[in-house]
Amino acid sequence: MAKPRIDLTAFVGKLLEEQDGDVLREGIRVLSQALMESEVAGLIGAERYERTDQRTALRNGTRTRTWDTRVGTIELAIPKVRPGTYFPSLLQPRRRAEQALLGVVQEAYVHGVSTRKVDDLVKALGLDGMSKSEVSRICGELDPLVEAFRARPITGEHPYVWLDATYHKVRIDGRVVSQATVVAIGVTRDGDRQILGSDVGASEDRSFWTGFLRSLVKRGLAGVRLVISDAHAGLTQAIKTVLSGAAWQRCRVHFMRNLLALVPQSLREPVAAIVRTIFAQPDHASALSQLQKVADGLRKRLPAAATLLEDAAEDILAHKHFPDEHRRQLHSTNPLERLNKEIKRRSNVVGVFPNVRALVRLVGTILVEQDDEWTVAERRYFSAESMARLTAPLEVPSMQELLMAIA
Repeated sequence: MAKPRIDLTAFVGKLLEEQDGDVLREGIRVLSQALMESEVAGLIGAERYERTDQRTALRNGTRTRTWDTRVGTIELAIPKVRPGTYFPSLLQPRRRAEQALLGVVQEAYVHGVSTRKVDDLVKALGLDGMSKSEVSRICGELDPLVEAFRARPITGEHPYVWLDATYHKVRIDGRVVSQATVVAIGVTRDGDRQILGSDVGASEDRSFWTGFLRSLVKRGLAGVRLVISDAHAGLTQAIKTVLSGAAWQRCRVHFMRNLLALVPQSLREPVAAIVRTIFAQPDHASALSQLQKVADGLRKRLPAAATLLEDAAEDILAHKHFPDEHRRQLHSTNPLERLNKEIKRRSNVVGVFPNVRALVRLVGTILVEQDDEWTVAERRYFSAESMARLTAPLEVPSMQELLMAIA
């Protein structure tokens, strides 16, 4: 008498309607084991303990494997056969489930969820938790994407380039150390923003900045007219060495902080107001003239502030040589600061990175995400009309013109 056929779909559907998770898991486990036994019997030509001339192989114990389902993680005992192999048909969809889980873990990682919290997230999905090493392995599949992005060719000219660095804690050789993460963004001839590159190093000395800038040039960076950055150690020398012919704009926001640090607390607000009159001037010559007047006014009571202002005159006014429509974005690293804040927001959740590769992976993936957003943005950072005004050579006043402006 033929055995009655079981409608597996209907049976599983009824189980899923139950509320007791343990009962559901055990029911699916028993059913799955029965299904695998049936498949193995068909594969080798004999039921368990059956002797028949049609047998082509023997059962050879089992191997355990977990199966992630809607009712939780189930441990299966998968039969082994000898000779040959057996893989249960019910686990074929697991490949898609694993891809879905991979996507969840990667998305969580990119948004700053630490490996420990990813483990809790996986448990919240009804699955067994993941070890840190397993999460890192899954996230490691992002590495080819990040490396391809970091090594991609830079095409066209980028008249404006912003550079800045942040710091992250990384575990190296058993010690937690600070690592500098540098990021470069640029604006194309068409006025579109792009992520140019990023790197991680132990310090921000001249050799590090020089190596980073040379890597950008090697990938195709060209046509740089102005570099905007803070006064990082060694960066200005690196710019002169690698990007000769480009002007340097010292971040005005950071400069004001440095300047006001030399001023007593009670005088900071009025001094800041006076210094801002320099930047309110319509052109470079008038701004330079106003700067000299402000420095002269500060010299008697605040000589250190006056000297700093004079020494940094051309560095903080370089943006005045460029079109009016661009100056508000060119006088500071604010465009890059916003991106760095997003990087810090996500990386702060991680705390200490297990290695440099993990830091590069997270920062790189965030940059890929940001670059995609800028690519599909409907509005250019600078209009094509204003960018067309950069075709003429940069007009930098001569020393005689500067002296006349000051006088």
